[in-house]
Amino acid sequence: MSDLLSLSSITPRSWQGYAALVLLAGALLLWPLVNATPGYGIGTAALIFFLLLLAIEADNFPPAIGLVLLFLGAHGAAWLLLAGITGNEGTARASFYLLLAAAWFLAWRCVTVLSALRPASRWAATALRLIIPAIFGAWILIIWEAVTRGAGIPFILLPPPSAIGVRIANSLPVLAADVRQTIFKAVIFGYIVGSGAGFIAAIAADRVPFLRRGLLPIGNMVSALPIIGVAPIMVMWFGFDWQSKAAVVIIMTFFPMLVNTVAGLAASGHMERDLMRTYASSYWQTLFKLRLPAAAPFIFNALKINSTLALIGAIVAEFFGTPVVGMGFRISTEVGRMNIDMVWAEIAVAALAGSVFYGVVALVERAVTFWHPSVRGG
Repeated sequence: MSDLLSLSSITPRSWQGYAALVLLAGALLLWPLVNATPGYGIGTAALIFFLLLLAIEADNFPPAIGLVLLFLGAHGAAWLLLAGITGNEGTARASFYLLLAAAWFLAWRCVTVLSALRPASRWAATALRLIIPAIFGAWILIIWEAVTRGAGIPFILLPPPSAIGVRIANSLPVLAADVRQTIFKAVIFGYIVGSGAGFIAAIAADRVPFLRRGLLPIGNMVSALPIIGVAPIMVMWFGFDWQSKAAVVIIMTFFPMLVNTVAGLAASGHMERDLMRTYASSYWQTLFKLRLPAAAPFIFNALKINSTLALIGAIVAEFFGTPVVGMGFRISTEVGRMNIDMVWAEIAVAALAGSVFYGVVALVERAVTFWHPSVRGG
């Protein structure tokens, strides 16, 4: 195998390329990739080495061509490695992991090159902001898949992402019903009511000083209450349906909004407030024209925090009593049945929903607070 490719003529231009080259040499010395027979064919192995060497040499090509070669080489080699280990679980040898590490270093180099780009058009900059985290996320799944299959980790302990994906595809009606019950009923209602009530309470606390001095300490105390203690009480008060889960979400989202909004209302400078007073502005005019715009980053910070707290609160609350539907109910039930792939499917759907929720709030923040230095890049 060592005669297939000559490593002496390869000249990387980055430390990731040198690291990948060393790993390739180690993989040749520790050949074969797996203990299984036939394992990887000579043609597949040669193609893996060729793709990795091509990616190592990508910096010696023109930038656009080199970037394409770097991306295709790293990810093509990773795909071939995963395709070869499927069906040969638990047989991977050290050379398999060395080649996987080499591909990872080259993917790292690819992300480094992408991060250094400064596209002129807006759509290209947006695409770049999406591609870089997508590569990071893809490599988490690649390493997860390779380690679980290569080391033969028992399915009940940690199923590979491909098995989780198959379970998601085969359980779409069940997952859709759980999302509808947990997110579209409990989470959204509780998020809107809790955040809205926290915002109104913050305005009242700012307007009435004794409320600010009395409400904030109580808010800090209540925000420290454990959810596993509050959830059963809410179930007893409001029943087993989504209303009790929404109540938990309201409690969890109320005080982050209260504390952040109160802090944001105090963020405007004294000079700006003095200027408003010289114009004989009333409290409400100052509030809407100066203090709320200055507090907008704090308010959106609370909304982003609440977007994740709401989902966590609703799912945990479903552990303590719910109809036979819901994400938390499904997780607790399927763990008892040892259907770990279904548990991970629910976790993946929850993570995706939480990310989308957070992303929507972040996009609204950018549109509303476009003037703020954190958005303008100043």
